Amino acid sequence: MRFGLVGTGHWARVAHAPALAATADAEFTGVWGRDPARTAALAGEFGVRAYGSFDELLADVDAVEFSVPPDVQAGYATTAAAAGKHLLLEKPIAHDAAAGRALVDAAAASGVASAVFFTQLYRPEVRDWLASCRAAAAEHPWEGGTALTLGSVQREHGVFATPWRLERDGGLWDLGPHALSILLNVLAPVETVAAHEDPLGTVHLVLGHRGGASSTVGVSQNVPTAAGLSYARVWGGAGHAVVPDQHTTVVDALSTAITELTAAARPGAPAHPYGLEFGAQVLDVLVRAQDHLDHARHGEHMSSQ
Repeated sequence: MRFGLVGTGHWARVAHAPALAATADAEFTGVWGRDPARTAALAGEFGVRAYGSFDELLADVDAVEFSVPPDVQAGYATTAAAAGKHLLLEKPIAHDAAAGRALVDAAAASGVASAVFFTQLYRPEVRDWLASCRAAAAEHPWEGGTALTLGSVQREHGVFATPWRLERDGGLWDLGPHALSILLNVLAPVETVAAHEDPLGTVHLVLGHRGGASSTVGVSQNVPTAAGLSYARVWGGAGHAVVPDQHTTVVDALSTAITELTAAARPGAPAHPYGLEFGAQVLDVLVRAQDHLDHARHGEHMSSQ
């Protein structure tokens, strides 16, 4: 399958482009980005074509892999889906509910395959853990969970200090999907969302799940480097289950996503379990949490139903 890459930033260079180059099922066709010089540099590094426009790239590929901010991704991915191109997306799939719906609708209308790169979900050690959690739940349903994901981008900057991560509750939108991708795979769908942000920039979520379970999420991009952490656990009649240490590299995880998208694009293949439908579930929680935070800042208190 012929893949084109949209995006030329750090993550595109160290993760997406190497994964495309290393995956046997993918033909890395070329790159397009809004900065022609960076596009040419990335294309030259991997020996692929530097496209002069997004439309030119679309005309040459079967699938598009995205490494751009969520608000930028949503528009271009909707166009790509309408053109019949399969989609490998970053998380979150969009930055607001309307753009997310438009993307989901475009992909459904054209019948294209999609996969969203929730990093942990493409690591075999995490998949094995999730399978064990589902097996345990058959006898003892899980009754709750917690996830804590802490980063330092907003405090100490670095290569990931891009504008979208520095603005609009970057911890919620950048790190929240990591935490939610675990909890939503073990616990039932989310029905209620409450959110609070402390003065130091940590966002706390309380989620009510169908069937009565609850979970909490804490995320921040404003902690010291020494405090960085990614942690999740669930509990119930089977005891506690903690997400294991992860050793699979990001490039290998992305390569798995590329291979699985290729398989999902074959006629008659089932939809990918972490495609746009799952991406939309995560986006819905993020949107409701953001709404709760925005209302709180204006002196209103609410519970998002």
